[in-house]
Amino acid sequence: MKSLKFYIALWGAKFSIVLLKLLRRNASSFPGKFALTIDSNFMEKISKPKTIIGVTGTNGKTTVCNMIEDVLRENNYDFIDNKYGSNINNGITTTLIYGVSIFNKSKKDLAVLEIDERSAPKVFPYLKPTYLVCTNLFRDSLMRNAHTEFIADILTNNMHKDTKLIVNADDLISSNIAPNNERVLFSINRLESDTLECNNIVRDIRVCPKCNTKLEYEYVRYHHIGKAKCPNCDFKNFEAEFLVETIDIDNKNMLVKNNDKKEKYYLPNTNIINIYNVLAVITLLKQIGLSAQKINNGLKKLKIVETRFSEELYEGINIVTHLAKGMNPIACSRAFHYAKNTTGSKIAIVLVDDLHEDHKGTENIAWQYDTDYEFLNDESIKQVIIAGPRYLDSYVRMLLAGVPKEKIVYIKDEIEATSKANLEGINKVVILHDLYSIEETNNIKNKIKSMIEEIK
Repeated sequence: MKSLKFYIALWGAKFSIVLLKLLRRNASSFPGKFALTIDSNFMEKISKPKTIIGVTGTNGKTTVCNMIEDVLRENNYDFIDNKYGSNINNGITTTLIYGVSIFNKSKKDLAVLEIDERSAPKVFPYLKPTYLVCTNLFRDSLMRNAHTEFIADILTNNMHKDTKLIVNADDLISSNIAPNNERVLFSINRLESDTLECNNIVRDIRVCPKCNTKLEYEYVRYHHIGKAKCPNCDFKNFEAEFLVETIDIDNKNMLVKNNDKKEKYYLPNTNIINIYNVLAVITLLKQIGLSAQKINNGLKKLKIVETRFSEELYEGINIVTHLAKGMNPIACSRAFHYAKNTTGSKIAIVLVDDLHEDHKGTENIAWQYDTDYEFLNDESIKQVIIAGPRYLDSYVRMLLAGVPKEKIVYIKDEIEATSKANLEGINKVVILHDLYSIEETNNIKNKIKSMIEEIK
């Protein structure tokens, strides 16, 4: 029987949800924080759905969560989720509060929860996922996350022994977390674009974690993603149960081999990052019994969240917005790589800042020097426009990357900077923006549209 303290916490949290909604305030974090303040073991005591799907990892966890939820809804699954709440202990607790009655009886049999990897010590001891998707582990937010080994150890040390892992076999870091847990692995066959040498500044695993011998890579896809082995011991990539054999970019589909069975799946987006995201979703959904047809029915109806990626053809010029998360050199590098490789004669507008972490201006900018600004030094990019509070730091980094000075416009105000765009001969504008710069990104997009109208 639960203690009186627990029920005071539960009822108080339930009341706060009603009150916050009446006040038209966000009720995604405070109720959980209130409950945990009253009863520190509240998350352990609250009733939970029979099946819990957790999604964690450095990049892609929000996208993967959204995809899982959309496909499940398309197939009439009923579940709780923290789609509109935080992915740390307060927000997750709030989601669980929504999912129980005032007498602590669980209302749903299924939960889909995005879980911040750094929050594992505050979540996993009390919440035991049935399945946990770990998308990848990369260098991110140095002041908070330190190094990938640190995050991998946190996940390993706090993982429940019965949690079944869904992990990327092409990632030698995330695929090796919690080595005693059962796991299902996914992978993508060697691609024509794979290289023998790493073209990125950052590669977070270079030596064997077992014997410290330098790893030998058969091929590199990006950063440490690829196929490698230790020449001195048995450390190497796991074999994957779900393997992408071929990718048809033109028809937006991929052929996935699972054991001896091959099935074709739709791709909502053909960026390599999102191909991995879709593959993670497929691997997870197959574990809970969905057929390829049911998964495809969901995949064909979903779209990548527009705050992550959007594309609009406006009066003959393609306007693309692409998330490039500040403090995250890998996410920024992948966005810059997209700007380089996407077709057309382009302008790149860079709006990446980390001031949301510390408004006093004492934030660590080392991540800028782990980011591959060199991708923006490309002939197809005719102009680079830098804006935002950290515009001078980005300008210096751009110069160090070899981008010609005459190509660069650097002004703090995003609209003033955008007004300097030279659209003559341009057929694509790529806006590379931070997670916390959505309003500014929309302002830039509208400014570009008005400038296009003026020249038409």
